[in-house]
Amino acid sequence: MNKIDWSSQEQAIAHQAIQNAYARETHALIQLINQQASQIHDIGEVWRLHDYLSARRHQIDGKYDERPATLLFVFADLIKEGWLNLEDLQGLDPDKLAKIFSLAKM
Repeated sequence: MNKIDWSSQEQAIAHQAIQNAYARETHALIQLINQQASQIHDIGEVWRLHDYLSARRHQIDGKYDERPATLLFVFADLIKEGWLNLEDLQGLDPDKLAKIFSLAKM
């Protein structure tokens, strides 16, 4: 994909969209962990939860990349996963939106 320029307004929209998606995903994770933690009965379950959280942290930390060169792909993945929606991206160039939604369908 060719180099894509992002205006300062689009960069602000992109940053807010990333923050929204991150908040949604981490909130869902916290709810899941609260539910799972309430059902822990032995130390093996504690270690399994720890391993799960370590893996999720690695996934989440790597997912929210705000570099302009990766944003279209990040947005497409977040849409596929359900953490981002069209309203979050309002104000982006229509060509960028078309590329994002095309990638999200793959």
